[in-house]
Amino acid sequence: MKPLRLVSAAFALLGAILALTPALAADKRIALTFDDIPRGAGAFLSRDERARMLRAALREAGVEQAAFFVNPGYLTRRPEGVAHIEGYVADGHVIANHTANHPRLSKVPLADFLEDLDEAALWLKGRKGYRPWFRFPYLDEGRADKALRDGARAALAKRGLVNGYATVDASDWFYENAAREAVADGKPVNRASLRDLYVESHVEAAEFYDALAVKAVGYSPAHVMLLHETDLAALYIGDLVAALRAKGWTIITADQAYADPFAAFAATYDTRSAQGTLTEQVAWQAGLPAPRWYARKDTRLANAEFRNRVLGGERNDKE
Repeated sequence: MKPLRLVSAAFALLGAILALTPALAADKRIALTFDDIPRGAGAFLSRDERARMLRAALREAGVEQAAFFVNPGYLTRRPEGVAHIEGYVADGHVIANHTANHPRLSKVPLADFLEDLDEAALWLKGRKGYRPWFRFPYLDEGRADKALRDGARAALAKRGLVNGYATVDASDWFYENAAREAVADGKPVNRASLRDLYVESHVEAAEFYDALAVKAVGYSPAHVMLLHETDLAALYIGDLVAALRAKGWTIITADQAYADPFAAFAATYDTRSAQGTLTEQVAWQAGLPAPRWYARKDTRLANAEFRNRVLGGERNDKE
């Protein structure tokens, strides 16, 4: 079946399901997912402190199940990451494939990309908490190369993997990097303002992408928030969860999110460039105009907020 026919079929299937489940339209549901496990040093905490604090914060916030997308190739440099991963799983969270070494699909031959994916799969196979989800590094699914995109889709299906897409992204990695650079440069960091900026950006992103999805498909899907295993997550995830709930969001499991009808689009959408959140791709497919992404995904805007609010208006000499 041709891609456009697949997309039309997906929209038709979604419409039929929604007709049977009208209650979903009133719900705002979101799962938390973390990329690049185990991640390197952050701005404020040791890697052990970060994992311990993130586990505790998720428990205290009542997050039943988050998903951690693992890069096993990083374990050679960060061997303590094995214990961290096992700790997350012991708390009821799940793990999935993010490739071994985080290559960008549009920058490497498909065969090399799949070799890296398979290396990660060997490490993950048989481990407790494993789910057959695969998240593309950088959310890059081949960009403008449709043959590459379709080849990757076919390879995932052959391996029994499904796309571990994200629907909400606020570029949390940027704020972590900016904080780390500021600390390294000896600049005073207003931690309270950093917390507020981190929380505000992610809540705004959730609201933006949900509104976009409703415009595109007529209902609020089960969302998947893209986060990273950062110091900021360990410090502020409880504040973020509380703020989401205050805006009417229910925190759901990753299992629930990826069982949502919206997931059908992950293997069928057909846009001119395959990269970014699934919400953006579906909105593009539906003909909605740009911008189809949260404003602070533009790191120039994010940097201005960070400089003015966290560094007190100090100019960033690296601009």
